[in-house]
Amino acid sequence: MTTRPRRLRKAVLPVAGLGTRVLPGTKTTPKELLNVVDRPILSYIVEEAREAGIEHIVFVTGRAKQAIEDYFDHQIELEAQLAAKGKTEILEMMTAELATAGEMSFTRQMQPLGLGHAVWCARDIIGEEPFAVMLPDVIVDAQPGALKQLVQAYEELGGNVIGVEAVPDTETHKYGIVDPDGRDGDRIRMKGMVEKPAKGTAPSNLSIAGRYILQPEIFGILERQERGAGGEIQLTDGMARLMKDQVFTAVEYAGVTHDCGDKIGLLRANVALALKRPDLGETARRAIEGLLGR
Repeated sequence: MTTRPRRLRKAVLPVAGLGTRVLPGTKTTPKELLNVVDRPILSYIVEEAREAGIEHIVFVTGRAKQAIEDYFDHQIELEAQLAAKGKTEILEMMTAELATAGEMSFTRQMQPLGLGHAVWCARDIIGEEPFAVMLPDVIVDAQPGALKQLVQAYEELGGNVIGVEAVPDTETHKYGIVDPDGRDGDRIRMKGMVEKPAKGTAPSNLSIAGRYILQPEIFGILERQERGAGGEIQLTDGMARLMKDQVFTAVEYAGVTHDCGDKIGLLRANVALALKRPDLGETARRAIEGLLGR
């Protein structure tokens, strides 16, 4: 009889990064709180996590990131003003985002040692459970959400599940790339992965796209792992070592990915998501066409 995978309850969001690609806007504002239309980037990520059934979100923070914790807390004066003025719709939107009791934890990454190190910093909160990792500057416009698509595969297959998307062959050197070993629909058996392969050497065009479901054995690997590309502890390197003992499946999720840690990516996300909004789409389209001189 096949053993049912352990239930996925927790997600790690590494939010300690400085956001240097979108300076000077991130000089005093965490990049995760930059707006896409009228909500912070992080709002979309948390919404995706909740849709996928995540019950406990672990934020791995750094210095000057207190505003993230504040965003998911009550702002009594503002809420009172909105209530007094009868602005119930925006008040309901704000309160819907608040953390429920025990839903969110915050821990510090004391040194900028890379994504693998940031994930390792959450080890004591995650414990001996499978967990998701969600890069907090990557919005995936998908229905169902990208993480929920990964959860559906995880519930059937167990093991470790990695979200991927196809990129042009000329761009593979910019990403972590999956080495596939067969495919069944959107699910790809993995035999390896490589972080930012040299041009012309990538084993596929499937890039690791900021959504992961991992088993807790990754923590022991990350604890002993030497620094890799960029002098950082790379999560990709740790996963490659874990793959020697555990099954990894890549899922090419259906959706459009927006890298909001990049200036043009952030601009594209604002335009694309504004155009999809029933309340703003037509007005946004007219404004954009006006700027383009149509």
